[in-house]
Amino acid sequence: MAAAPQKPQKKADEDHVFHLEVSKIVSNPHQPRKNFNEDGIRELAYSIREFGFLQPLVVTRVERETPVGVDVSYQLIAGERRLMAAKMLGLEIVPAIIRNVDLEIEKLQLAVIENIQRENLNPIEAARAFQRLQEEFHLTQREIAAKLGKSRETVANSVRLLDLPAYAQEALEKGNITESHGRFLLAIENPGAQKRLFDDIVLNKLTTRDVKERVRREKEPGLSGLASGDALSPELKMMQERLSAELGTPVSIHKKGEESGKIEISFYSKEELQNILDKFGTEG
Repeated sequence: MAAAPQKPQKKADEDHVFHLEVSKIVSNPHQPRKNFNEDGIRELAYSIREFGFLQPLVVTRVERETPVGVDVSYQLIAGERRLMAAKMLGLEIVPAIIRNVDLEIEKLQLAVIENIQRENLNPIEAARAFQRLQEEFHLTQREIAAKLGKSRETVANSVRLLDLPAYAQEALEKGNITESHGRFLLAIENPGAQKRLFDDIVLNKLTTRDVKERVRREKEPGLSGLASGDALSPELKMMQERLSAELGTPVSIHKKGEESGKIEISFYSKEELQNILDKFGTEG
């Protein structure tokens, strides 16, 4: 059983710090963060072993009727990493604040707020948490923003990242591209062009400024290099895609009449130009 709470004299109930059995604390099913870095947990465990807990966990009491009485456990609201570190250290008791939270929406809100304020969520995890608040608990983006101290636009832009294709969302989760990269990718409607731009970002380490220029060129008539070739034959489209893949940059084939035309190779930095020249065996 959990240790009997001993209440301090001068604090409000929600400020009491109790010492609870680790075995009695269960994870929050609404925890928005799904990926935890093992090295980070290990470093936190070292810190706890040396300095103790700088902040207590936050839990809510859960009572369940059994044939022999009432079984008491505690559902985690905030402090998943601290709990994992405690288990890694083999601790039996941890400090915790017990919150009186009855509604599922409050549990999720507290879990989201805790994680976002600590900047532990990657952009996709945050977006999924916002989406869950919208869909399951019927909060508007303005209400979510107010609860988190953020602007409505910040919440809206975050949720839009879930419109990215799966490969881009995975790259965002792993940190291979940034949230700004993701927003620029959303500006490209053509799936093939979007994939080519994504590949260029990852392969050539394009900066946000580079990508912004690429998107601008895609949007302006006569400058597009990402989605060109829509009127080409299947053979020429295949050749265009092969050249783009080989050179690692957008290549456009423009036909003039039946047998003539031109090939346009795009680059957006000196480094990218040098990479192209190197592949042709030419010195810059």
